[in-house]
Amino acid sequence: MAKAAVEKGSKKIQERAEVTRAQLLEAATGLFSDLGYDGVTVSDIEKTAGVHRGLANYHYGDKASLWRAVASACFNQMREEFQQRLVLLKELSREERLALIVRFYVHFNARHPQVSAIMSQEARQNTWRIQYLIDNHVKPACDSMEELAGDILGLDRQAFIHWYYILISASSTLFYFAPECELLFDVDSRASDMVERHADLLVAMLAKPEHFPRA
Repeated sequence: MAKAAVEKGSKKIQERAEVTRAQLLEAATGLFSDLGYDGVTVSDIEKTAGVHRGLANYHYGDKASLWRAVASACFNQMREEFQQRLVLLKELSREERLALIVRFYVHFNARHPQVSAIMSQEARQNTWRIQYLIDNHVKPACDSMEELAGDILGLDRQAFIHWYYILISASSTLFYFAPECELLFDVDSRASDMVERHADLLVAMLAKPEHFPRA
């Protein structure tokens, strides 16, 4: 009985710790995406999460480690969702594969605008954080995309750079700027019909080999 009670108590402590970690991660994601790393303090995160002071450092070590946890959680979610489509990719033609990747970026950014918001905060300056993102998350995906887009569209490195940033910007800005879009056009940019229409337009512009004649 005593052993069972101890195990039950340990399980409850573990569950509370997991809830606290999740609350801190959610709060930190929102704050880092809105205000940037330098605009946020550990105290801000704890207050937003509604947890006691000191718990952020207890669970994550320090602000930098918490930021890394946020970045990894965001990009790991992107990677996991993309990997779910890998089986489908194998059954598609090269052109269909590229179109699916373009659509994936649009739909993911519509659901998770905080990812592009964090990138927008960090990509403007040369810090350890953007280097961390590039080394651990951005470059592997970019390299694979360059190989596929170069093969299908006939893009050299210089042309791919422009193609890549057009894709990254165009697949995210509409959703990152959702409040402006609603005020300007009186529409919800994250509504399913808007997202699908946006994906159709980007596929038409960026995934058609005939738009990129080979040299």
